Amino acid sequence: MDAGSTVTSSSNAKNQSRCPLQDQLLKKRNSRENLDRFIPNRSAMDFDYAHYMLTERKGKENPTAASSPSREAYRKQLAETFNMNRTRILTFKNKPPTPVDPIPHDFTSAQPSKAAKPRRYIPQTSERTLDAPDLVDDYYLNLLDWGSSNVLSIALGNTVYLWDASSGSTSELVTVDDEVGPVTSISWAPDGRHVAVGLNNSEVQLWDSTANRLLRTLKGGHRSRVGSLAWNNHILTTGGMDGQIINNDVRIRSHLVETYRGHNQEVCGLKWSASGQQLASGGNDNLLHIWDRSMTSTNTPTQWLHQLQEHTAAVKALAWCPYQGNLLASGGGGGDRCIKFWNTHTGACVNSVDTGSQVCALLWNKNERELLSSHGFTQNQLTLWKYPSMVKMAELTGHTSRVLFMAQSPDGCTVASAAADETLRFWNVFGVPQVAAKAAPKANPEPFAHINRIR
Repeated sequence: MDAGSTVTSSSNAKNQSRCPLQDQLLKKRNSRENLDRFIPNRSAMDFDYAHYMLTERKGKENPTAASSPSREAYRKQLAETFNMNRTRILTFKNKPPTPVDPIPHDFTSAQPSKAAKPRRYIPQTSERTLDAPDLVDDYYLNLLDWGSSNVLSIALGNTVYLWDASSGSTSELVTVDDEVGPVTSISWAPDGRHVAVGLNNSEVQLWDSTANRLLRTLKGGHRSRVGSLAWNNHILTTGGMDGQIINNDVRIRSHLVETYRGHNQEVCGLKWSASGQQLASGGNDNLLHIWDRSMTSTNTPTQWLHQLQEHTAAVKALAWCPYQGNLLASGGGGGDRCIKFWNTHTGACVNSVDTGSQVCALLWNKNERELLSSHGFTQNQLTLWKYPSMVKMAELTGHTSRVLFMAQSPDGCTVASAAADETLRFWNVFGVPQVAAKAAPKANPEPFAHINRIR
């Protein structure tokens, strides 16, 4: 008898622990204390929906709760079944009466509001895709550039190819030997005719793309590969794996004119400002340097203007703002994942955005206040940001591996991206300028104006 009662009591306790709310409802239903209470119309109550809403809210507040595919499917089915047509709790059966305007519009002198600017259509797929076999999958190199004459250059292994965007024709500029290759960097001169080619053996070649002729080879500056290049009129700035940054005057025989020393690892990013007064350099040592030409020295290495240490991974992606001369955007590698904005006059970081993935390249829109970034794992996407709010405007996908390099067309509308999936894609991401394009200025022949003097 005692044993039986013990088993019964334990069984009741076990049932209570399984579904306590149901037990409480049953107890209230059978209790005589509740007979004199007002009972609302239960046909209008939806206990299944109420139970779903209670359990759903509990799950959101406890993300570590265990779930299975079957439970997830059951939850979705409940949401579809019981949450239908419940988007609004209080609704009008009929539309409310239109309010009467006490002041007729005929007597108001308010000016018509300015029409809102229509939102630009941004294509989500690439306009064109080209094969890029043997593209070196190396984050620290710079193997793509688009010249002012509308010719795109890309280095694939030991060979540099030229693609004419106007005609769609492809030509081979140079193939280097295995002893000096592969090609590690490439950059067009401002005239759109001459191109610099950095090599794995520390040399830099200068080529005339029209005549398909090697003009000269710059030697003696670096001790290892040259992975970054940047032009400033007749000055070609080179950055190497040895951490050195060298200014080369291509007009004279003794081309080494200035040296910048601030990095202790490979220099993977170089960009001159539009004014040519400041140089930004990023390295594998997580450092970003700002150099000013007014501080240059011919006898001793030049001291940096600012040494910025906020990035926590390699700094390769650099882009100067086209409408604010002292604004620089920089992107960090896989351990940092941030785009940072700098006032290069003061060295202050004015904003920082975590993108969630490795930042490989940055480009400003020349026609709108927008910034485009290319990324690695996990989505290998291009992201268009509105500046300064840094709201995502679009994410362009299609590459299946990290998007290492980007280049912008001379008119600023089209962007070419090269990825480790060995494809070159063209995106009409920046749209068409609102104003008619001005006549292109005449090509500046200054870097090689006295070509017969180069030996």
